[in-house]
Amino acid sequence: MRKQEGQIIRIGERWYVRYWERRNVGGTIERKRLSHALGPITTRGKTPSADIIADAERFMTSVNHCSIPVDQVITFVEFIEAVFLPSAKANKKPSTARGYESLWRLYLKPLAASGKGILIKDIRCATIQRWLDTVSHKDLARNTLQRVKAFLSGAFKEARRLGYLDTENPAKDCRVNPRARRPEKTYAYTLQEIFEILAILPEPAATVFAVASFAGLRRGELEGLEWPDFHDGHLWVARSIWNGEVLLPKTEMSASPVPTIKLLAERLELHRLRSGNPEQGPIFRNAAGRHLSMNNLINRVIRPALNQCRHCGLTQGKDHAKEDHVFERDPRLPNWHGFHAGRRGLGTNLYYLGVPDKTIQSILRHSNVSITLGYYVKTASSEVLAGMNKLEDAAQIVEKSAVPAVRDSYGTLTPSSDANPELVN
Repeated sequence: MRKQEGQIIRIGERWYVRYWERRNVGGTIERKRLSHALGPITTRGKTPSADIIADAERFMTSVNHCSIPVDQVITFVEFIEAVFLPSAKANKKPSTARGYESLWRLYLKPLAASGKGILIKDIRCATIQRWLDTVSHKDLARNTLQRVKAFLSGAFKEARRLGYLDTENPAKDCRVNPRARRPEKTYAYTLQEIFEILAILPEPAATVFAVASFAGLRRGELEGLEWPDFHDGHLWVARSIWNGEVLLPKTEMSASPVPTIKLLAERLELHRLRSGNPEQGPIFRNAAGRHLSMNNLINRVIRPALNQCRHCGLTQGKDHAKEDHVFERDPRLPNWHGFHAGRRGLGTNLYYLGVPDKTIQSILRHSNVSITLGYYVKTASSEVLAGMNKLEDAAQIVEKSAVPAVRDSYGTLTPSSDANPELVN
């Protein structure tokens, strides 16, 4: 296309520059007459101000020197739905691809679609920041906003790699709302809670929970365990199951063996005997002999066992519907916080037992010790109080052993002081 100067026009209360551009529309190259907003009208005359003219020249320079092939000049929505999401589905874990699709559908597509077919090559940091600010009004937690930004950053990184974008990543300098709602605190079971739950749950739910709490396996890893993975005093994590699909473990580090303490090893051997002493197949299996769904186990066994009526002991729902009183949960029963609370509990319990940080990292199979300490070691209020008591005791010891320096109102030593003047700053 020949070099264009563009035409500055007035539409309403804003200045625009009008130009021609060839773009890919549904696989067909079309020549379109387009308008790009420059800024509001701030002068009384019909002639645009110098800054508007300069903005138009800068924009037309980007149009005239665009290095992107015509067949890759597409809208942002087209890029996401025709390029980025299919690529994520083919190359990312299914859970990651599903998360991308949810973020796009719930938060970003309505904003991008309202941009009247904005081209991906024309998106700049200010546009992304407006999107993030708009999304933050939905009262989302800060972690969710960070995931939205990460989605955008990953999309533009892919666009640069494939040649759909010839500028720097526009999401690079954007930020999420620092006043966004903090994420809810995660939970870690104490040893007492773990044994209380083990005493209540029937089998095989109790053994599943024991593996989560004493070996720290994730839910998908629990579901994917098979008998050949349990040998030589270790559980060898070889697979993870997500929505019925067998996958590799989350990371390379996740595929490490986990030692089993005596209590857990004995539970697993008893579970093997109850299962008919198998050598092959899933450790936790359903009636059809396939891998037991952890979701089904939670909803059909664990939650009912931990949500019993304080008056009659029946679970909420159909079992309690025929009783002559209103269901009231027994407060003496421990609350269910998920299998991952057992994994966090393992990290926390090991930490307070004095196990080194790097050892806990290896047991939980994290790639970085900062993840272990930042997300899997929870500070208990009793531990905080004990720590402050130790600090108070130490302060009292130092205070008693210190030699006081008697001073007057000007801070000078009195003649009666035994303090050495040479030590006074």
